[in-house]
Amino acid sequence: MTVQLRGARILLTGATGGIGHAIARALHAEGAELILTGRKVDVLEPLAKELGAISIATDLADADAVTSLLEEAGTLDVLVANAALPGVGNLTGMSVDHIEKNLDVNLRAPIVMTRHLLPGMLERGSGQIVLIGSVSGIVSSPGSAMYNATKFGLRGFASGLRQDLHGTGVGVSIVMPGFVRDAGMFVNSGMVLPAGVRTVSPEQVAKGVVRAIRKDKGQVVVAPAELKAGAKLGSIAPEVNATIQRLSGAADIVGGHSGTE
Repeated sequence: MTVQLRGARILLTGATGGIGHAIARALHAEGAELILTGRKVDVLEPLAKELGAISIATDLADADAVTSLLEEAGTLDVLVANAALPGVGNLTGMSVDHIEKNLDVNLRAPIVMTRHLLPGMLERGSGQIVLIGSVSGIVSSPGSAMYNATKFGLRGFASGLRQDLHGTGVGVSIVMPGFVRDAGMFVNSGMVLPAGVRTVSPEQVAKGVVRAIRKDKGQVVVAPAELKAGAKLGSIAPEVNATIQRLSGAADIVGGHSGTE
């Protein structure tokens, strides 16, 4: 059973970023009733006012705040777990606190929120969990071990949970963008792509989210064809992928980024 977007109550995390904005506007255009959350109140509240949504400022690195968020949000038809912290740089350049926050926001919070919401969804026989992953959850790359860890984990969680929920009416989707221009971790990190490497827009990611909910798609990869092909190769032959990335200078993309906040 797929969720009807018109009138659906949807909680969107990470709503204050550019990708979050695009997802919020796309879901609003479909007639959804939105509950938006993020850390930046000055960005969150104007967006909520524009879309007629509810705004709840929350730091997902705080376990108690996650619980409070869900209690305030109430009954939900859809969770779109979009919030994420960058984990770019060498591990030795990251503080333990930074590592823990990455794990809390990128992996723990989506899993815990899903755990809280599932009983109600299962009782109603309807619902959709949408996790925003990354192509970095399919194939690893230099200078991104921490980010790879959280996104690989999120992908594994989505895949296993989807199997557990088969036939219940509750769906699980993971939407995995490639390099997103104008917004998100890639832009915020200051990384520079080699000439000719194509990107996708935040609006394309948002369309992927809408498609995942409408069609109950298990995995939606939002990336140019060549990046999809490269990711597939990397998942099948990781050592070959590592060699190709070394030869192509992939390490230079994140060179100089320590991974600290």
